[in-house]
Amino acid sequence: MTESLRRNGEYEHAHENPYENPYQGAQQHASSPVDPEWPPPPAQPPAEPYAGFGPDPQPEQPQPEQPQKKHRARRGPVALLAAVAIVAAAIGGGTAFGIQELTGGETVASSTSTNVVPSSQKGTVSGVAKAVSPSIVEISATSNAGSSTGSGVIITDDGEIITNNHVVSGASSIKVKTSDGKQYTAEVVGTDSRKDLALIKLQNASGLKAASLGDSDAVGVGDQVVAIGSPEGLTGTVTSGIVSALDRDVTVSTDEGRQQQQQGQGGGQWPFEFGGQEFNGDTGSSTTTYKAIQTDASLNPGNSGGALIDMNGNIIGINSAMYSATESSASAGSVGLGFAIPINTVKADLPDLRAGASN
Repeated sequence: MTESLRRNGEYEHAHENPYENPYQGAQQHASSPVDPEWPPPPAQPPAEPYAGFGPDPQPEQPQPEQPQKKHRARRGPVALLAAVAIVAAAIGGGTAFGIQELTGGETVASSTSTNVVPSSQKGTVSGVAKAVSPSIVEISATSNAGSSTGSGVIITDDGEIITNNHVVSGASSIKVKTSDGKQYTAEVVGTDSRKDLALIKLQNASGLKAASLGDSDAVGVGDQVVAIGSPEGLTGTVTSGIVSALDRDVTVSTDEGRQQQQQGQGGGQWPFEFGGQEFNGDTGSSTTTYKAIQTDASLNPGNSGGALIDMNGNIIGINSAMYSATESSASAGSVGLGFAIPINTVKADLPDLRAGASN
């Protein structure tokens, strides 16, 4: 309607005041001569520039193009917002898995953001104990030299368990008791005496509660921790404390014969060296050194192979050694200096242990 009115009054308006709207004639009647004094641009820029000569370009420029471009322009931000929402939800859920699936990365065992403890009990020792205790076992190993008791951490629901090498080294028979009192027979899958680690597997096990493996690189001095194990055969004993130091060089024996001798003494707490001094007995001539997390959480003979846990319920270390003023681990008691193998060391060693490493 607006265009019709303009066409009807075009010349009249042009005679009355030729400078009132100098662009209108050129826009509506492109075939009319254009005054060279002021070649006008169109009142509203079209999709492509128009020179002002020739037939009306409107039929040659279909208008549906513009809505399609607008539709495509809107699609990008909407898709981006959706992706951001998914990532934010994954972060809020507290797991690394969702983000890795979104980005196509590989899935790690777990993340430090995993919160195993219910929100109502978050940050409490009782909450950590209740959430993680089902993943901690008692290990009884028997050899020609005698027997020993240690602890272990369930890492798969079908019964893979991480423990210390000195707990099971040389054992002819391994029995495992879970927190609900069930007993299983276990076999050694792989060992690494250089890191004092071993992987054992329960026979005919399923539906077990696997622990969440955290990130020991994120642990700081002063962080609150919980230790769970079976000191002196007292299954499921819970103690707590803090991380008192990091990267302690702890030296342990790699001599299988000496480990069997320690098993004969009972307790399952292996002698170690720190700062050039030997504790809990003679480590012998064949030794290895690893970086350990130091904690003042009470550890006693039998805690070996058990879990050191952060307040979100993630395993950050495998308890392996304790300081004692006595020379024999059989009579050793906790004085607030315990050491744990960082869980990142364990995760890095798992492929070799699962492949049946024996060193």
